[in-house]
Amino acid sequence: MRTLVIDSATESCSVALIDDGVFVAGECVILGRGHAERLVPMIANLPDKGSADVIAVDIGPGSFTGIRVGLAAARALAMAWGAKLQGYESLALVAAMAQAEHPGMAVDVCMTGGHGEWFVQPFAPDGSAIAAVASVTPEDAVLRCVAPVVAGSQAASVALSRPDAIVLDLRPDARRFALLEAATLHDDPRPSYGRAPDARLPATA
Repeated sequence: MRTLVIDSATESCSVALIDDGVFVAGECVILGRGHAERLVPMIANLPDKGSADVIAVDIGPGSFTGIRVGLAAARALAMAWGAKLQGYESLALVAAMAQAEHPGMAVDVCMTGGHGEWFVQPFAPDGSAIAAVASVTPEDAVLRCVAPVVAGSQAASVALSRPDAIVLDLRPDARRFALLEAATLHDDPRPSYGRAPDARLPATA
């Protein structure tokens, strides 16, 4: 079973081809912006142009645009190839990457959010999420990060107040997809923005 993994939800943009849990090929770059222009060529550079039986895509939280770009590409390819579509969450992958380096340790993931806020989510030593993702102020995020391991794009910032913590500056990387447990995958992937949308419908008179 071959899986194409697409991850463009954060400032990192990555793709990977995995065959029965074994990494075949992939690429990961830190872009910040420009995911829409880079993603399709990255997929096309994979063996067989990324053709796979399953397409897994990062549904967020992260950048509104990045999440939509990844989902649109995944849905289009799944339709063209008749592939199964799955979704996973960005913070769950970062937690899995952190726990691969420090097995059996609890992890708090802290990632850059929107409008000056950070995304925070705690994970138990067995890799399961203890609570839902929260979008909070940096000050609140620092208070919430109490696990021995802190991972994510804002982990180094948290470490300024947590010199005792093991700090891992990580972003989601499609090449590490095989670290995720099957229970963390969604069969009906939809955007997980992690915070309320900026635009609101006008109130009725």
